[in-house]
Amino acid sequence: MTDALELDALWEDFHRAVNMTSQELAAWLRVSDADESTESLPDQAGSPTGQHVLAILQKRRTDLTDDDIRVMYEVVDTVTDLESEPEAEDTDRRHRLMTIGHDPLKP
Repeated sequence: MTDALELDALWEDFHRAVNMTSQELAAWLRVSDADESTESLPDQAGSPTGQHVLAILQKRRTDLTDDDIRVMYEVVDTVTDLESEPEAEDTDRRHRLMTIGHDPLKP
């Protein structure tokens, strides 16, 4: 298990990396998962990681599980890696980031 100081730092890093609200993320997951022939149920739209991020956004820090903490580290690392790519305006890259709650065009 993560100690309190490490968890505090992760909580801050995660919420800095995930700059979309839970409503924005839920709406994006529904839109990104829809296509001409099918549309997922709203609570099942998006990738498993995107759904997990959405669930974490709705939790208090004291309610985090070890699996939540693992996903939080994964999201922070992914956002950090993709944000450092030179093609900042790349639409595919932006959409990949948005599926985990980070909109690079959002101030």
